[in-house]
Amino acid sequence: MNIPENLKYSNDHEWVRVEGEEAYIGITDFAQNELGDIVFVEVETIDETLEKDETFGTVEAVKTVSDLLLPVGGTILELNEKLEDEPELINQDP
Repeated sequence: MNIPENLKYSNDHEWVRVEGEEAYIGITDFAQNELGDIVFVEVETIDETLEKDETFGTVEAVKTVSDLLLPVGGTILELNEKLEDEPELINQDP
């Protein structure tokens, strides 16, 4: 399992990497492995300000759908656009 040391992890299997005033959010390698083949990612909270632990989107795999919980509060600025056409990229590099 890949556990980069430059990331901070939540109990819900999301990670956060802070760079200046922006934070990048993803799911852990463990989470993507447990979910299986990712087929869809939905984030409808772009430009919304959310609190820590609020749901900011969902990730759908062949066997389940899982909520994405924000590990820190803040405003959602954007989604990795590659995931719209290639959600399976999460399985390669969560």
